[in-house]
Amino acid sequence: MTPTRRPLAALIPLLVFLAVFAVLVPLGAGTARAESNGGVKVMPLGDSITDGFNVPGGYRVGLWQKFTAGRYTVDLVGSLFNGPAGLGDHDHEGHSGWTIQQIDDNVVNWLRAQNPHTILLHIGTNDIYGSDPAGAPARLSTLIDHITAQAPNAELFVATITPLGFLDSTVRAYNAAIPGIVQSKVNAGKRVHLVDMYRALTPADLADGVHPNAGGYDKMADVWWRALLSVPGSIGTPSSTPAESTATGSTAYGNGSAARAA
Repeated sequence: MTPTRRPLAALIPLLVFLAVFAVLVPLGAGTARAESNGGVKVMPLGDSITDGFNVPGGYRVGLWQKFTAGRYTVDLVGSLFNGPAGLGDHDHEGHSGWTIQQIDDNVVNWLRAQNPHTILLHIGTNDIYGSDPAGAPARLSTLIDHITAQAPNAELFVATITPLGFLDSTVRAYNAAIPGIVQSKVNAGKRVHLVDMYRALTPADLADGVHPNAGGYDKMADVWWRALLSVPGSIGTPSSTPAESTATGSTAYGNGSAARAA
């Protein structure tokens, strides 16, 4: 039996649908597309707060704007890729729903693949309402050991986690252990730096009691930015002196402004 050939006209609706679908699909989490610009490799590492739940790109958007305004050439790296089109580099390692242990189970492979110079670690939120929140500090310490063993020359910035709209005493207990953990690594000669993210945000900066809203992510970007500037070479050097307007914007963020850049 000879198969019936479908006329081209019959295929046009399908082709139109596929074309529209391709345009409408946003940049979701997926395999990194390696938007390398030859800059200093920075790996955003963590859970959905690094991914940018509720606000696509999360703090990575504001931080990227600061890199650009400050004329730093930075290459964000990771196995995931998402965020708005305005985010100049979409690569990251923000794994939604993941715990410290899940990150630890995979981090060595990511570090081998990406070889970052700087790592921004914000992890532990999912451990807080897990089965063993009391063990989270020990798991974090082990994770840091694995990161510094695989990437001994990398600058590792370890943040206290942002507030939650519940279980605040558990969050505080976890965060209270982090400075001692970081100091023990520093005493051992590791390139580890403490970042106090918890105090930068309040419950009013949360969209759903867990994830920051747009203003909260902007505050996170500012905290990361100031931490990076405090460690010479962590993001390289600017190509030239930033404009005066950049300095003014930085001051506003330092004063707690949650305004987003235009």
